Parts: sequence; C-alpha cells; structure tokens
Amino acid sequence: MITGKNYIGSQLLASGDKTFKTFNPQLNIENPWQFTEATADEIKLAATVANKAFLSFQKCTGKEKALFLRTIAEEILALGDSLLDVYCQESGLPRGRAEGERGRTIGQLNAFADLVAEGSWVEATIDTAIPDRVPLPKVDIRKMMRPLGTVVVFGSSNFPFAYSTAGGDTASALAAGCPVIVKSHPMHAGTSEMVASAVVKAAQKTNMPEGVFSNLNSSGIEVGVQLVQDPLVKAVGFTGSIKGGRALYDLAAKRPEPIPVFAEMGSINPVVILPEVLKQNSEKWAGACAGSVTLGAGQFCTNPGLILAVKDENLKVFTEQLASEILKIAPSCMLNPSIHLNYKVNNQELSSQIGVQVVAAYDESENPNYALQKILTVSGKDFLENPVLHKEVFGPFSIVVQCENESELVAIINKLEGQLTGTILAEDNEIDNFESVVDALGNRVGRIIFNGMPTGVEVCPAMVHGGPYPSSSDSRFTAVGIDSIKRWVRPFSYQNWPDAQLPEALQNENPLGISRLVNNVQTNNPV
Repeated sequence: MITGKNYIGSQLLASGDKTFKTFNPQLNIENPWQFTEATADEIKLAATVANKAFLSFQKCTGKEKALFLRTIAEEILALGDSLLDVYCQESGLPRGRAEGERGRTIGQLNAFADLVAEGSWVEATIDTAIPDRVPLPKVDIRKMMRPLGTVVVFGSSNFPFAYSTAGGDTASALAAGCPVIVKSHPMHAGTSEMVASAVVKAAQKTNMPEGVFSNLNSSGIEVGVQLVQDPLVKAVGFTGSIKGGRALYDLAAKRPEPIPVFAEMGSINPVVILPEVLKQNSEKWAGACAGSVTLGAGQFCTNPGLILAVKDENLKVFTEQLASEILKIAPSCMLNPSIHLNYKVNNQELSSQIGVQVVAAYDESENPNYALQKILTVSGKDFLENPVLHKEVFGPFSIVVQCENESELVAIINKLEGQLTGTILAEDNEIDNFESVVDALGNRVGRIIFNGMPTGVEVCPAMVHGGPYPSSSDSRFTAVGIDSIKRWVRPFSYQNWPDAQLPEALQNENPLGISRLVNNVQTNNPV
C-alpha cells in the first residue's frame, strides 16, 4: 500500500502541505497516488534520529549487519508483483527490466552481506610495539576502517531499484555501519516508498536501532539542499546529472564542516574504432553500436555517445551501416516527459552546430514520450574546436567523429572530460600498433573495454564504476561492487590501547578469524 507519506525511521509522517504525483510516461497520464513533500521539521527529525541510531549501529557486528541486509532483500522480494507494477507505472520501463533490476538489487544486498559477515573488508592493520628499539621505542599502533556517520542517498531517475532506495549506495552505507536517509526521486516516489517499507520492516525484524533508515519525499531541490546542509549528515551519495551533482558538491564544500559527496555524473563513453576492424568487421560493430546506443532509450550512464575513428572509405561504409541499423530499431519510452523534453532540446542543440551532419534520424512515433534516435557525424577539427559537441545527450544519440589521422584522434581523446568508460574496437593484433591511443583513453576513463559495448555494468569486486571528473566527483572510488563501501568509512588508529578494549578485528587473538596485516605480513593468525 502506498500512503504518500515520509518514512522517518519507522514512523510515517506527512505534516506538510506541498504535494505531488508521479507520472506514467507510457500512458502519458498522472499516477493516482499523492505524495507529501517532507517539511523542514521532518528533515531535521530524520537527521536527528539517524544520528542517534549511529551511536549503536556503528557497533553492530558484521553478522548482525549481514542479517539486516539479507532481510531487506527478502522483504523486497516479499512485495511481489505489486512492486514491479508500480515500478513500471512510474518509469515506463518494461516488466523484464523491472525484474532484472530487482534481481540486481537483491544481488547487491547479499554481496554486501557476505562482505561484512566475513569481515576482512575493515583492512585491519597491526604494528606491534618494540619497546627496546633504539634510538626511540616503537609504540603499538593498530588501524581499521570506521564508519563516517549518517549518509544521504539521492535516488536516481534511471534506476528506480538498483541506484535508489535500497540500491548500491544504501546497501554499501548500511554495510559500513552508517544510517541512511534516502531522498527519493520524485519520478518514482511510489516505488521508493514500497522499497522503504521493506527496509523498515527488515530493520524492525533484525532489531536495528530506530532511525537507521528514513525515506523522504521531494518534488524539487529544497529537501536535498536541507539534507546536505544539515550538520548531522556526514556524507552524500548521488547518481545523476553533472549540474545536480556539482551543485550538491559545492553545497557540501561550503558547510562549516565540509563533507564528501560521492557523485556519479555525466559521461559520453567514447568508442574508438581502429582501422583494421573497420575493414574486417564494420557490419558487426555497426549493429552492436546501434543496439547499445538505443538500449533502454539511451538512458544509461554508460551509453556510447561518441564514436571516434580515422577517416577513410571504411569509416564511410561503417557510418552508412550504423545509420541503417539504428533505423531498424523501434523507439522506446523515456522515463518522464521532462527527460524526453531535455533529450529533444539537447539533441537539437548539437544537431544545429556548424559542421555537423545528420546521418540517421528516426522521425516517426505515435507515442508522446518516445525518444527518436539520431546519429550525427562531424570532422575531428570541428569537434576539437566546439565544446558544445562534447556535451552529454541523455538518450539514444551518438556522434561519429571523423579524425584526419591518429594524432588528431589522440588529441580529441586528450581533450575529452573524464568518462566512466572508454572502448577500443580492434582486431586482435591491431591494438599493439596504437599504444598512444590506448594510453590516452586510459587517462580519461575509469574502465577500458576491448571489443565490447559499454552498456551493462557487471556487479562484481573487480568493477570500477567511476572515473575522472565529471564522470564522478572522486575518481579514487567506485559506485558499483563491494569496494564502494570504502566511500563511507575513514581510517582510524588505536595507539597503545588495552587489548580487551579494542574492536575484535584488532584484538591479539583475532576472534573474527579475518585476514590482517600484522607487522607487514598478511595473515589470519593471532598476534
């Protein structure tokens, strides 16, 4: 049941007078539920109860947090088809996508449960004392990761499950021992409330402290601004636009106590096609690129918005094949009329730039919120000289850049802003001859792909979903995979502390049996 209220801990509150509804982009009508935006007092209450919860939640054992996370997963599944129905009504995404994304969310929760149950993630490091060291004695120093405090998570528009209420940011923060306040995305507030009910129920079942999780409604920016500025909030997780992420980053930096904002933002994910693969396999890769550009109406942060290659007859053939393939694919629904409008505006802005030619443009659709895919082409010189062409267009859109030679190709890569991914399409032995291209691309991205499309982010320990600014606000961290827990912790040392008073991870006998670095040797043994 959707109430339209705000979860503040286990309480459902709605004392404000500002209300809004979500929208069904497939039917082009408002959904029936009405949501009440959180008031300033409710926001402050959520921060207050989260801060109180932190005092005990940070001391929960790994096994206790693991049970909490696994129970969240169980409660989400228990919501059944009703949750999937609301997801589809609020996003316009198909049922199969809803099921797949729910599965990914469940997998993320269980992966973090496994991580904290085992326990070695805290990176326990022990340097034992040497009291008779000359000329000065060495003290006993022991270090491990410690949670930051309350984390605010901003739900993303394009992943109502996996990057939202109980998605990767929330799962990793809870695993770290940080209470979470979710600012739900206004486009899928109903989905968020239902998932929040599962989290709250799991918290109650596993005896987590009241206030360990809250979910607040918002129709604009005011709720998010107040949350980021609240002195009890200690970190922020965000997935969305460069404009939104940068605004939050600046707000957090201007606080009397600045806090980290881990924002995954814009990316055009360049695909570099080397000459021999264009000669041998252009038709295959034209089809793959068309499928990747249009997948999910192009509403993925790893959508390939830029295709780079050296100009020759083979590139001309590839571009024609890409145009043909892109027009074979039926348009699909975007998440919301506002996203659809932004796509049309940005699409038209880039299409009207000097030197740009339209290669293919799908120009018919009976559905009002369906994105019409488009492929442009431009010379390397014009691309280099016009920063507007470097702009991300969120939707099924890509530009083929015709470079004069390898030097211009490298110059273009070097001129790009930071990206989440970069792709090289090449024959097996061809890549050895383009070291400068590979090196340049590696310096601009967080993940480099060989002979594959960038859409699709495997949730696994080796995945890096981040990159140089502005693809993310801090390229040292990933937003996907178990290492994303490192965003919500800080290193903390104990000096000459009594063994019995140390956290179990640092005690001499190693009661948790975890792997630790003891006097520069990795071991599970006692000290």
